Amino acid sequence: MAKPALVLASQSPRRRDILSLTLLPFETIGVETRETLDSTCSIEENVTRIAHEKAEAAMLLFPEQGCGTVILTADTVVAKGKRIYGKPSGFDEAFEMLKSLQNRSHRVYTGFVLLCGTKTHTECVTTTVEFDPMSDNEIKRYLLSEKPYDKAGSYGIQDPLMACHVRRIEGCYYNVVGLPLSRVCKALKAFL
Repeated sequence: MAKPALVLASQSPRRRDILSLTLLPFETIGVETRETLDSTCSIEENVTRIAHEKAEAAMLLFPEQGCGTVILTADTVVAKGKRIYGKPSGFDEAFEMLKSLQNRSHRVYTGFVLLCGTKTHTECVTTTVEFDPMSDNEIKRYLLSEKPYDKAGSYGIQDPLMACHVRRIEGCYYNVVGLPLSRVCKALKAFL
């Protein structure tokens, strides 16, 4: 019996690059869903629900496959206390986000879903990150050089300039980039 095909339903080049580290063959497709947060739910519930909505939307593209296709989706947010940081709308919001994350720790939450027919795995992984303080000019320089407007919290931990300001990380580094690779690999074993 052939192994099911693995499909990463994400437009994120970072998630694609992380998944390629597994050396497993996979395809990438984009899906459009509304990524809205429900204030009555926890952060973990929100990111896993959004990832599940993405997986269901992607599965509609493979209606005849049954369990011949394993869909992988993810959603990532940054949170400081009860405040949630998604993708910024532009420079001003990105600057405000980064300014508020300086010299204190915050958490990065990624919910991911594996879906194959009626079989599902849902998980949320959390990593704590702490930055050294950045001056206003350093924040501006980072934003102008990297334009991280497609990244939760307005930063990529792997980006030049930003990597220089990471004081401490507790948990999965790849989770902060967008996909908790070790947890995904462990969960994939039951599907592949």
